[in-house]
Amino acid sequence: MRTWKQDDLPAVFGEQRESSGGFGGGTAFLMLAGLPGATQWTCDRNEFFRGRGIVEVPDSLGRRGGSGLDACAAVDGEFRLAAGEGASFTFVLGHADSAEAAIALARRWRERDVPAALAQVGGFWDELLGRLQVRTPDPLFDAMVNRWLVYQTLACRLWSKAGFYQAGGAFGFRDQLQDAMAFALTDPQRLRAQILLNAARQFPEGDVQHWWHMPGGAGVRTHFSDDLLWLPFAAAHYAQVTGDATLFDESVGFIEGAAIPAGAEDAYYTPQHAGRVASLYEHGALAIDRSLATGAHGLPLMGTGDWNDGMNRVGHEGRGESVWLAWFLCSVVERYAPIAQARGETERGARWLRAREGWIAALHDAGWDGAWFRRAFFDNGAPLGSAANDECRIDLIAQAWSVLSGASDEGHTHAAMAAAKAHLHDDTAGLLRLLAPPFVQSANNPGYIQAYPPGVRENGGQYAHGAVWGLMAQALLGDREAAWASFEGLSPAHRASDPRRGPAYELEPYVMAGDIYGAAPYVGRGGWSWYTGSAAWLHRAAVETLLGLTVKGHALSLAPRVPAHWPAFEIELRLGERAFTLQWGAPQGAAAATHHAVEGDWIDWQALPAKAVVRVAARGPTTPP
Repeated sequence: MRTWKQDDLPAVFGEQRESSGGFGGGTAFLMLAGLPGATQWTCDRNEFFRGRGIVEVPDSLGRRGGSGLDACAAVDGEFRLAAGEGASFTFVLGHADSAEAAIALARRWRERDVPAALAQVGGFWDELLGRLQVRTPDPLFDAMVNRWLVYQTLACRLWSKAGFYQAGGAFGFRDQLQDAMAFALTDPQRLRAQILLNAARQFPEGDVQHWWHMPGGAGVRTHFSDDLLWLPFAAAHYAQVTGDATLFDESVGFIEGAAIPAGAEDAYYTPQHAGRVASLYEHGALAIDRSLATGAHGLPLMGTGDWNDGMNRVGHEGRGESVWLAWFLCSVVERYAPIAQARGETERGARWLRAREGWIAALHDAGWDGAWFRRAFFDNGAPLGSAANDECRIDLIAQAWSVLSGASDEGHTHAAMAAAKAHLHDDTAGLLRLLAPPFVQSANNPGYIQAYPPGVRENGGQYAHGAVWGLMAQALLGDREAAWASFEGLSPAHRASDPRRGPAYELEPYVMAGDIYGAAPYVGRGGWSWYTGSAAWLHRAAVETLLGLTVKGHALSLAPRVPAHWPAFEIELRLGERAFTLQWGAPQGAAAATHHAVEGDWIDWQALPAKAVVRVAARGPTTPP
């Protein structure tokens, strides 16, 4: 890290050059301009942890720079203001390929109109976020949906790929596809580009890199069973929302490399380009083809993880089976088989649909525990997520996806979600736990999830990613009040402002936390924030599930599942060159309607005039069933 004051350029105050595993041999810098008087600085964070190991502000900064430090950029200066006076100064944090390039970049920024540059950035966000705006009776809901959830998804998840608690910077195959799906309505080209980028990290055998670093592409090849399936899932979602099927004709290359050694869970290396290309459709189809094998109970094989990475020992021998993966595969096939059939691959699509019928039968046989769905079967055939288990007797996502997949029936799904509510919901703390009881000493070792303290992260905490799926399932089954309670338990704005839950939370009130602790003495304490895929999913849950907005090509519908105390809401939406307003109920101060519809009806939005106002009437009673 280098640190400069404006007047000191090009003098070097400090430097931290990272290896190729970090900044790629480049130089990061901090420039401070406009601060009068003497300035102190350091590039060594250890200066703030002298003595007893707690944070201590030193009397002076030691001007330490160079390699091998605990890198930071710390600047200290003093200035005086008389009554009525003002002062302004600017800092710029940047990175360049070399120290010389960093100096040149800092010089250019010294001459920039910084307020104008800041306004330009603000304009970018205003335009992007302004494509979908909601006005509801809950201002905290509006703040999260209109600004913070999308900002977190793009700035942290898709751009930086790092946060305070996870600074890896890698592309995650399943991660960025799910994140980008939140932009299907407002920035579909971003989702399209992400799908094509991810497809290029697939091996000819159909599996994919779990994560990788650019520009070199080094990453890890694994036996995870769900990563590859998010490709056809996201591609089908893009095509459904946009009506653009040309995505499937795009040619995308493959990577190739060594197979995972026998007995190993993964292999880390830099793959090569395979010299082979296929259509995006074929990439997705290969992912499904590779996922059709089943185990002794007729359920798909779990591998060394099936979304829950920490359950890496459930199926590592190649015989363990996943109930959740079966639900997910049912969803993937339901969406992708019609695409295969439309492209003339009738037999391939039919093969997938026959497999889907088999999974559904197995789910309601071996997968059903009597009052809820099991989570998985170990390699030795023992069940997980069963009343027979002392630990992890019930798991949330196996219940939630029985609803989200649409592959079960009301008798099973209502019972499953009722069991989830009874065993996993903590009304006082506002938590919807991922599983219960937590793992402590399970005889069948599920994997590194058991190394987490009980109630932390995936091991029985409210793991936000899964809890959002639970919220969506509650709403889809008609339990709107439970869904709203889950939203309030997930939303950082609502949790932080709650007089009971806020003091324990201790995190930012504007960005999603990946988890919230579920065991004493830290019940309600927020886990790591910023870097969590739950931000994208909560935005989708808010807009698509609670507000009920669905877009399929040129058609849209509104079928709200909002809480009973909401009399009305409004959505302003831009699609292509058209901007219009959807009103449900009678929002105060709303513009007069120019068109009318009933909730659940399909509207040809391309036929609407610019600035149309569509009033959507409730179909029957507005109170929840």
